[in-house]
Amino acid sequence: MNESEIKKKLTPEQYHVLREKGTEAPFTGKYYNHKGKGGYYCKVCGSKLFDSTTKFDSGTGWPSFSDVQKGAVNLHEDTGLGMRRIEVTCKNCGSHLGHIFDDGPSPTKKRYCINSVCLDFKS
Repeated sequence: MNESEIKKKLTPEQYHVLREKGTEAPFTGKYYNHKGKGGYYCKVCGSKLFDSTTKFDSGTGWPSFSDVQKGAVNLHEDTGLGMRRIEVTCKNCGSHLGHIFDDGPSPTKKRYCINSVCLDFKS
């Protein structure tokens, strides 16, 4: 899919977050409090990113996962907004998903903090 096709597929908010590295407001996303059993997939390319068994309530207002599907994402240093963070992008299409932090639950101690607008859910 080229960038023009991606832009047509997504809402303006989805495009802003996924392709321009934006962020949705906390506690507003469709999946931050979602409890369904299944998988979470990239909104742009459909690649499976997370399984519901790794989702947990981090209290941050964004969907949080303790682990990712093997080989599904890339991690990049992000020094924007005057902070040093690690950005999470879809390995298949390069779309921005969110950030990863080292304050998650055992055994991974990871918190993949992901924007709801970046995800589709399938049970």
